[in-house]
Amino acid sequence: MKLFAALTVTVMFAQAALAQHQTFAVNPDASEVKMTLKTNHEIVNGTFHVQSGTIEFDRSAPKMSGSVMVAAGSGKTGNDSRDKKMDRDILKVDQYTTVTFAPRTYAGTIAPSGDSTIQVSGVLTLLGAPHDITVPMQIHLEGSKATAKTQFIIPYVQWGLKNPSFMIWKAEDDVLINLNLTGQISN
Repeated sequence: MKLFAALTVTVMFAQAALAQHQTFAVNPDASEVKMTLKTNHEIVNGTFHVQSGTIEFDRSAPKMSGSVMVAAGSGKTGNDSRDKKMDRDILKVDQYTTVTFAPRTYAGTIAPSGDSTIQVSGVLTLLGAPHDITVPMQIHLEGSKATAKTQFIIPYVQWGLKNPSFMIWKAEDDVLINLNLTGQISN
């Protein structure tokens, strides 16, 4: 009888621990990356395509793994010549086809359902170079559906990318990113 009770308690604790570990599978078609670059003549808005993404997390420990991959050459700003210049001269898509974010840890609490706000730390890889970054993230969990949203600044010139300024058209050295991920949660 004691062995049965011990096994029952062990199974219950194992199930509780497994219930804390979850996988967020990103739906690329329902997700997007928006960018905003201020210039002295206009504000340039653009979008990029999320190629794939899977993030594993555990609500009982502040650890995350996985990655979100964005197609570097998918950027659209509404101006074909500007987009070609961005692909060729700034993002160098012939050499670096993707931009990735790999989360490592988080601070805060992820609620089992509803809204949560956490700070996610990880590595953003741009032009093949890794950059440590921490971003605020709003998460909404509802059944098996999930969304994750964040807004942050990339100091792209400081990170080694070329500023697209030319003649009298001057661009800032930072770009605002809005990342909206939608997908499914599973245990």
